[in-house]
Amino acid sequence: MFKINNLALNGGGKVINTSFTKYNTIGIEEKSAALQVLESGELSKFLGEWDPDFFGGTKVQEFERQCEGFFKVKHAIVVNSWTSGLIAAVGAIGIEPGDEVIVSPWTMSASATAILHWNAIPVFADIDEQSFCIDIKSIEDNITPYTKAIMAIDIFGRSADMIGIMKLAKQYNLKVISDTAQAPGAMYHGKYAGTLADIGGYSLNYHKHIHTGEGGVVVTNNDTYADKLRLIRNHAEAVVEAKGDSDLSNMIGYNFRLGEIECAIGIEQIKKLPGLIKRRQQIAERLTNGFKELSGLQTPIVENNCTHVYYVYPMILDIEKLKISKEKIVEALRAEGVQGIGSKYQNIHLLPMYQKKVAYGSNGFPWTAHFSKRNIDYKKGIKELIRISKKEVIISFFKPFEEDDDSQLSLGNKFPYYHSELGTILKRDVNILNQATLIYHFFSKRKLIDYLNTFNIWFQFENIAGKQILFIKK
Repeated sequence: MFKINNLALNGGGKVINTSFTKYNTIGIEEKSAALQVLESGELSKFLGEWDPDFFGGTKVQEFERQCEGFFKVKHAIVVNSWTSGLIAAVGAIGIEPGDEVIVSPWTMSASATAILHWNAIPVFADIDEQSFCIDIKSIEDNITPYTKAIMAIDIFGRSADMIGIMKLAKQYNLKVISDTAQAPGAMYHGKYAGTLADIGGYSLNYHKHIHTGEGGVVVTNNDTYADKLRLIRNHAEAVVEAKGDSDLSNMIGYNFRLGEIECAIGIEQIKKLPGLIKRRQQIAERLTNGFKELSGLQTPIVENNCTHVYYVYPMILDIEKLKISKEKIVEALRAEGVQGIGSKYQNIHLLPMYQKKVAYGSNGFPWTAHFSKRNIDYKKGIKELIRISKKEVIISFFKPFEEDDDSQLSLGNKFPYYHSELGTILKRDVNILNQATLIYHFFSKRKLIDYLNTFNIWFQFENIAGKQILFIKK
């Protein structure tokens, strides 16, 4: 008999007492590469003038060539952050003050502020219920004569519907930027996510699939955009005259340069990306298999001819069916020692900057500027996002782990069981598991027996189709 009092939330003992090691992809290869750069004394070679060193040092250029080969693109430009990459991308496509750029409201804030940076106006479209990416129909509904570009966000580790987005862009003569910060290496109909747009790119900050501490990679197959990206990265205004460029549009340059140490680390990191992706996919598969018998829970959906690289493992809880809140489930899981659970994601259109329309200065610029074409109401028109928020999204974070890592069993081992407990017990508010529950478990049998005994649970193992299946009984 399983008593609800045994939950740690209600004073019972915590099941997981060991902290998971922080996600770390840095190994001896990166350490050796960084040390070689240190010993060379050449930590950066960029010059902010028209010179062979305008394009950076040996490691910068080697990392760029490596990224071009991996992602199968004509140009890769490394920058000191993906935020910088987004700013450079919006400038490179020729956005003018007052132009409108359609973007998802469910993303990191930099996606939209990169638009504001050039005094253009973000317009938030709705998101798709299944993918959490920007919705095609909502994009089209938000297109006006002032729309000049679409920014598609490849959220959580999968690509947006780029076939539909590029078709729409062609129809309305719009440029497309792909913010693929969270999905490096994800495949979309035979191509890498981020490479189907006019400009795309990836984040290299510390909690992404691979990282250099901070950094980003911008990719494009367009020679003109690549040229502009490199100029914006490195003090464009000081270079254009000597370079012989006559187009001065958005040639306000910055120091978006990435150093030699970071690029040396990046060279080693990108070699690991396929293996790291595979490990995340293995864990995600175990999670999905463990959850598949649970009602009231929607796991990530992956379309045909596409892959998901699982920056996070996002799930939707149907609270109407479960009759308990997301917050209660998260609270109970954390009480048991489950780590790495996120329970919310920022809706950036609700940030004070957009609700009050105050960005540059205190008088509502750029929305109040003469070049702003119309009044945009950021409080309306995002119905699906609101609906999804009501259904409750719970985001599970996880790290790749070793198969023999007995000291810290993965979230994939534990989470299905906990959710089954809570989804069965709390939603019915009874003291016993009142129905047989089939659970695929990944503990060793001995560990699982010990684990279940601590809860005074009646159970039995049965061999079905060559698999040890656990049945939880009354």
